[in-house]
Amino acid sequence: MDQPFTIGGLTLRTDMRPADWAMATARNFSDNVVGCLVPPIFAAYARVFHPALREDGERTEEVSWAEVADANGRLTHPAMQWPSITGSWRFLFSDHQPGLWDTPPREGSLPVRQAARLARILAAYTVIPEQCWFAVWEGFGGLGLPVENEEIPRMEMPARSMLLLSGPLSAATTSLSEPSWLDQRAGLWWPRDRAWCVATDVDLMTTYVGGTDECIATLVADDELEVMKVSADHRLGWDGDSLNPPPAGQRP
Repeated sequence: MDQPFTIGGLTLRTDMRPADWAMATARNFSDNVVGCLVPPIFAAYARVFHPALREDGERTEEVSWAEVADANGRLTHPAMQWPSITGSWRFLFSDHQPGLWDTPPREGSLPVRQAARLARILAAYTVIPEQCWFAVWEGFGGLGLPVENEEIPRMEMPARSMLLLSGPLSAATTSLSEPSWLDQRAGLWWPRDRAWCVATDVDLMTTYVGGTDECIATLVADDELEVMKVSADHRLGWDGDSLNPPPAGQRP
């Protein structure tokens, strides 16, 4: 490219060296654990739950996983999975539970309010919030990036080929899709000092963060996010919930 490609506050990069550390340390995708998404080099890890939504007249309200679990007689715990706390596979991407929730948690992209809140908290845990790296899966539909240009290097994370961008931490809320209402944000972001790392896989309804013990404790204690502490060995799949019964039948 003759000129740098920018979108919002982010600039597309062709030098992959800032991402070498993540590509070199992430675990094999077949392990199906947090360490496949967030490099297993941090002192502590957290799981950020994407909220479901409830339509109340003209208002839209967020519904926590804890509220859904309690209403369905299920247990709230760090490894809970959406099909297990709702009791049915059909609630994965459609349908609803009247009066409880109308739209399931967003899959593959951290909702904008949660992204903004997470960025504000994490700003205190890096000395250079103005210099961060962001990676987005090249397979997202509607990306407003030159994904067809094979000359642009990719960040090769386990089972995910990603485009690398840079910008200030505040750009974590930037939608990289066109039209912007598709709302597809970067799935991996970290500051230049690698003090923490955030990952949202394209197939998951939750986001994972690695950082210091203090950083993760702050996230867990925050009353504007639904966060629970996990480990780098925390399982990612629907079968990771060992406390709630799995839904009957086969996953569609």
